Amino acid sequence: MKDIFEVIRTKQAQQAKIAKEIELLQEAANKLREVAHLMGDAAEDDGSVLGEVDEAPDAMAAKASAQGGAKPGKSAPRWP
Repeated sequence: MKDIFEVIRTKQAQQAKIAKEIELLQEAANKLREVAHLMGDAAEDDGSVLGEVDEAPDAMAAKASAQGGAKPGKSAPRWP
């Protein structure tokens, strides 16, 4: 059975780590809010970027099928 004080110290350390992560995420969110209007203007000016992103998976699938791709039931060796 674990020592109760050891468990408390571990939980307090985890809590402090999570609190620091929350603080950093809040700071990042504030910085993103400051530049959000700039990003919004750029997205309105050039909608072609979104179109390319939407088409990319379909184009990749078509290219893979055109090249033959992997045969059903067989897969490429994986790294451990």
